[in-house]
Amino acid sequence: MELEQRVSELERRLEALVGDRLDAPRPSGADFWALEGLKQQLAGVGAAEGGVLYTGAVRLPTGERYEWQYGALTEQLLEDAGEPSGVEAAGSPDGAEGAGEGQSAAGAYWSHTAEALAALGHPVRLRLLREILGGRRTAAELAALDETGTTGQIYHHLRQLTGAGWLQTKGRGRYEVPGARVVPLLVVLTAAKP
Repeated sequence: MELEQRVSELERRLEALVGDRLDAPRPSGADFWALEGLKQQLAGVGAAEGGVLYTGAVRLPTGERYEWQYGALTEQLLEDAGEPSGVEAAGSPDGAEGAGEGQSAAGAYWSHTAEALAALGHPVRLRLLREILGGRRTAAELAALDETGTTGQIYHHLRQLTGAGWLQTKGRGRYEVPGARVVPLLVVLTAAKP
């Protein structure tokens, strides 16, 4: 790696570490504005069992910006009759596509959810996602990283993440987290922290 490239890489990493970092807001009793808004929305639709909402507005180290929001009712998330509202299997209005023999649509939904979460269950895959979000997009850039394994192992991890929908390919050997998955990925990572 040439000196100019090394300096650029160090600057990118420093910006990612320090950047415009602000401490995350710590809600106090009066600061639960998102929760209070959700409760008002739930009351408006008569959802006695409640619901969940996750949202985010992020700027990646690459300068890309994403704003995203998703909500679901508790009853829909836990029901056995099928997939939660707002989630449909491609090509199937009743959500039955993808259900294996003897497996209900709900079983297929939970199976797909387990696969998506399992794809995140390896430290190298999490590192690859972090690096891709940080701007390393090509297989060659990812293969140059320390402690990520052989090129074959890296491609195996990239296939797992792509198959689970956490990555998509863009052209020759370029990977990116789909825009609609950036905030959900960060939410999952936040929820997994102790």
